[in-house]
Amino acid sequence: MSEKAILITGVCGEIGQALLESFAEQNEQTVVTFDLKPLPDKLQGKSTHVEGNILDKDLLAQLSAEYEFEVIYHMAALLSTTGEHKPALAHEVNACGTVELLKMAAGQSQAQGKRVRFIFPSSIAVYGLPDLETKRKHYRIHEREWTEPTTMYGCTKLYCEKVGNYYSKYFLQLGKEEPVRLDFRALRFPGLISAFTVPSGGTSDYGPEMLHAAAQGKPYACFVRPDVRIPFMVMPDAVKSLLTLAAAPQENLSTRAYNVTSFSLSAEEFKEVAQNSFPKAEIVFRPDVKRQSIVDSWPADLDDSAARQDWGWEPDYDVERALGEYLVPNIRERYR
Repeated sequence: MSEKAILITGVCGEIGQALLESFAEQNEQTVVTFDLKPLPDKLQGKSTHVEGNILDKDLLAQLSAEYEFEVIYHMAALLSTTGEHKPALAHEVNACGTVELLKMAAGQSQAQGKRVRFIFPSSIAVYGLPDLETKRKHYRIHEREWTEPTTMYGCTKLYCEKVGNYYSKYFLQLGKEEPVRLDFRALRFPGLISAFTVPSGGTSDYGPEMLHAAAQGKPYACFVRPDVRIPFMVMPDAVKSLLTLAAAPQENLSTRAYNVTSFSLSAEEFKEVAQNSFPKAEIVFRPDVKRQSIVDSWPADLDDSAARQDWGWEPDYDVERALGEYLVPNIRERYR
């Protein structure tokens, strides 16, 4: 008989590591993790880990035969800046890889006779405001506005939201008169910041990169203008939102993709925090044209009222707690 389990793909990324730590603390369910890389040393023994490619259909079929997945957290993806350097690969991993996993989850839902929950981290990158004047006029964006992504990463995230909705509402296996469809749920994350993992490949990484560089006494050249402003969230709240959405009763949900956020900061405000916390910090602004244009197309803030109303979303960390209690003390300790 197959073992019941939770699956986390892309576990070696920032969100995946934090999510696995949370499940390890609970120590209640079997967790299977999946990534191209081996688990970091600090996570060894906290899951049954499988090294492999999300595009490997045979490996996914083997996992499906060995386990009954009750919840799938699909974290595996190429991030926004990396995706612009390798757009074809980003499409292959982010879109095609997600579709393969959705197919597996749909098959498991049918075999188990109950909906497998498929939790998907989408992104602020699904939005695309045409110019700075529009961004100033439309400060807080809700889920149905300006979904015109300007990056391959954003395109694949929006596409996967649509395909997840299809598998949840319309997909019917041939010969099945009473289909059991999967339960797809997505979160449109703002920029995510972790005190314990170093960011890599994301266009919103300038904020955490400043703090990590300042704590190490390294000079940092910020790749966006000082006035750039987008929303952010610290990693504990990102994990909280994933777990809370996964646990929400299906009948409470009014959409398949929800905004979540915590606070909004400009690049100049991040610089001030870094210099106040680490007085020897050397930070200059050298905007990169491509990365600057991407961030300019993202909203300055997100309207997450639907998540608050439907499943009680509320971040634990506002800007003061995020900086004063989580980020600065833990980053300082990391490089002590």
